[in-house]
Amino acid sequence: MDFCEREHLRPYKWMDDSKIRSSVLDVTMLHAGALSFLPHVTLLLSQTKKQESFTFISPKAVFISESLCKSLLFERVMESKLQDEFICSVCLELLKDPVSIPCGHNFCMQCISECWDQMGICSCPHCRETFNPRPALRKNTLLAEVVGKIKKCSVDYKISQGVLGLDDVECNFCIGKNIRAVKSCLTCLASFCELHVQPHYEFATWKNHRLTDPSRHLQEKVCQQHQKALELFCRTDETCICCLCAVTGHRGHETVEPETQRARKQTQLRGMLIRIQKEIQERQKNLNKIKHKAAAIKLSADKVVQKSERTFTDMIECIKATRKRVTEQIREHEKNELSKVDGAMAELEKEIEELKKSEADLTELSRTDDHIYFLQTFSSFCVPPGAGDPVSVTATATADFFYEELRKKVSHLKECVEKVSIWATESLSQTDFCHLTLDPNTANRDLFLSNDNRKVTGMRNPQIPPDHPDRFDRLTQVLCKEALSGARFYWEVEWKGREAEIGVAYKGIGRKGRGAECLLGYNDNSWSLCCSDSYYCVQHNKIVTRITAPYCCIIGVYLDWPSGSLSFYSVSEKMTLLHRFHTTFSEPLYPGFRLNYADCSVTIYTHTSSPQ
Repeated sequence: MDFCEREHLRPYKWMDDSKIRSSVLDVTMLHAGALSFLPHVTLLLSQTKKQESFTFISPKAVFISESLCKSLLFERVMESKLQDEFICSVCLELLKDPVSIPCGHNFCMQCISECWDQMGICSCPHCRETFNPRPALRKNTLLAEVVGKIKKCSVDYKISQGVLGLDDVECNFCIGKNIRAVKSCLTCLASFCELHVQPHYEFATWKNHRLTDPSRHLQEKVCQQHQKALELFCRTDETCICCLCAVTGHRGHETVEPETQRARKQTQLRGMLIRIQKEIQERQKNLNKIKHKAAAIKLSADKVVQKSERTFTDMIECIKATRKRVTEQIREHEKNELSKVDGAMAELEKEIEELKKSEADLTELSRTDDHIYFLQTFSSFCVPPGAGDPVSVTATATADFFYEELRKKVSHLKECVEKVSIWATESLSQTDFCHLTLDPNTANRDLFLSNDNRKVTGMRNPQIPPDHPDRFDRLTQVLCKEALSGARFYWEVEWKGREAEIGVAYKGIGRKGRGAECLLGYNDNSWSLCCSDSYYCVQHNKIVTRITAPYCCIIGVYLDWPSGSLSFYSVSEKMTLLHRFHTTFSEPLYPGFRLNYADCSVTIYTHTSSPQ
């Protein structure tokens, strides 16, 4: 194989004729690339002294390339040859417990023993020489020591070269070895391990090459048009170019070396870094303030929770104590009343016994035949025992008095607890105010949206909007865009006119027609509050509940989706609960409104525009 057959040694695309003729690097790369084809390279080295094989390459290039290739091949070939001498020809691995048989060949003790056992005859697997009787096998301690050192040297070599990690770059010349690269050459456009990068330090021709930290993206440093290294920077077009670009497409442009442009950009970079560092410091200060505020809020909330827990615990203990006292009082009343009843019962039982005795005596007297005795005795029975006033019982049969008082107190306590719940909602509404916007695609054509889709007004002259599957075609209703679920929400609206309905609905509420499946509050997909100047009523699934409350034009809606609670409040100087629905929500809810007359309107308040 001569140099003209180098087509078989092209593992890299940059091995073309023009570069081989023009660069010492390419000649050396050709040799280095051939390392994966050791037999061919060995033959190639044996032919390096034939001048006819190198007539197209300068002698200096041949010398440098030959020296490098020989040094690299020596390390690889020696490793290969040494290991071949200590490879078991049965298992093809380094010898384990090596033994030498009479013919001089070496095998693993286990391998040769199993081989002879299976064959039935004792012959050398390598040279086929037969032995009779079977030779005694003894471990060759000297050979075992040498094999151990070879194994250690191999491991030490791999460790010294560095095993390839997930984020490491592989050496382009340690093919199949997974050896980590320590440098990448921007001139060679290749990455090298500790061994293969040495020529860049030892040979003067390569000392001008630009070495960088290992990079996976060397192709990004190559001109896509000319396949040359990017060595210049065009200030006119603000891009990196190669030498050919400088005399072709970028001719006449201001070009500088990358180092020069880097120095200019480095100054800008320092300014940017200083500015970013200042912004980081400012944001860090703000972050620390917010963290301190959050910690203070949490600490304050924890304290309030602890206090409220103690308050409610005390209240519960008080209720338990009151329950105990009430029970004791009722039992005491029961005992007193029962004692009265027991006395009356004893007296009555005594009178009954006396009367029964008199009854028996009279019966016996009625049966006597002695008239004189009868007349003399009868006079003593004229006044029967117990003939005075009957025994009266003044005990109260029930403890209704206690229960009535208890009912009044408990009713008052419930009102107080309800006020606490309303107070908690009032506090929550200031922070959980949600921003709602009306969805034009759902608005009936008799409705007019304004104020950035936060106000809806009934119209006498209907519009003709484009048809939409979400639009209410017969009912003057509209839904909001926002889907509410998984949290707590509060919003306020102001209604004007004769009558308006405020509610929420699932997305599946009907849109076409005037049936109950489309009406807010008249199906199981919606809940609503109907407001008029004379009454309120809440509606769900055709069930209407009338509410008596003073007129109020501002309604607050509090949705606690996780707990299944929907509350309506009248909002003035204070919040008054009108009604609360308790259910289980299964889908996101959309706030909605219905205007029954043309003079009606509903305006959604934002947090800043809220009257609160």
